[in-house]
Amino acid sequence: MAEDLRYVVKKVVGEENFIDMSPNRSNNYCCGGGGGFLQAGYPEERRQYGKMKADQILATGAPYCITPCHNCHAQVHDLSDIRGHAWETLHLWTLICLSLGILGENEREYLGEDLKNVAVYGA
Repeated sequence: MAEDLRYVVKKVVGEENFIDMSPNRSNNYCCGGGGGFLQAGYPEERRQYGKMKADQILATGAPYCITPCHNCHAQVHDLSDIRGHAWETLHLWTLICLSLGILGENEREYLGEDLKNVAVYGA
């Protein structure tokens, strides 16, 4: 599964723009937002657990972190937002829709300034 996701991401963003985390694949770190933890009411504990993921993302130097699910997106975005880190958090489907030219103007909230106007017709 990890290889399938990497294949899709590389096709969407270009292999030259893909930066993998370390460790990765089945050894990658959990973001700490899944399994109901995101809604459990313990935000400081969730953020403390997620610090390892935040440090892992920062180590890549990447301007974007692509997430495959809603819980990961919410947790990774929160980890960036709460500490003022320098990455944008995107759903994988957002990038797929952007690459196809079908991402609506109202679905661009998490895009950085470099991508907000990509394939926006009539703008």
